[in-house]
Amino acid sequence: MSGVRKPEVKPARPWFSAGPTAKRPGWAIEALPTGLLGRGIRAPEVVARFAEGLALTRTVLEVPDDWALVYVPGSDTGAVEATDVRDHLGLEPEILEAPWGRFPDVGRVDPKADLVFPWNGTTSGVCAPGADWIATDREGLVICDATSAAFAMALPWDRLDVVTFSFQKALGGEAGLGVAALSPRAVARLDSYVPTRPVPKVLRLRNDKGFDRALATGSMINTFSVLTLEDWI
Repeated sequence: MSGVRKPEVKPARPWFSAGPTAKRPGWAIEALPTGLLGRGIRAPEVVARFAEGLALTRTVLEVPDDWALVYVPGSDTGAVEATDVRDHLGLEPEILEAPWGRFPDVGRVDPKADLVFPWNGTTSGVCAPGADWIATDREGLVICDATSAAFAMALPWDRLDVVTFSFQKALGGEAGLGVAALSPRAVARLDSYVPTRPVPKVLRLRNDKGFDRALATGSMINTFSVLTLEDWI
């Protein structure tokens, strides 16, 4: 209509995602292999395929060779949930807080204590100020929720002990699966520490001898989706 100004069309731009990230350009489900669908989750070829997924993850993220990688159910929430430390485990942790959009005062971190923190906040965009504040000679374990950081920025593996992330947040994969990367110090803790509380089977990384090392070879805690794994690969 004469005299009506058309709205300006701005070029597409990437947005910071608070949930699953977008599929890669050109993605199509028809491109995913389906030969293993319907096979038993513990069939040798299925276990080998899950192991391949872990190997590729290690290569892309440059995870040290002496770290263990395991799949965890429930995406990153199943791997680590910081609020559970405060609300459900009865640990009475010291909580370091900061205003919205700011990272807490890292000078208050005790290297003798275990530390649980997110590398960056998904919706606020706040990010850890590097890793120099994490002691290399620390006594405690550093447990890092990196689901909004993995595959988006380099991670300082020498300053971390447990790093977790999920398929859908990291690379636009399907939901329900996550990964936990465990340093030798974290594995040693699993070998030596017996929880005083019951641990649900789907969250259990130990067997009667300590860390269940079969999980680092492609074996699964429970029945995972093979199609989700193919999409991840």
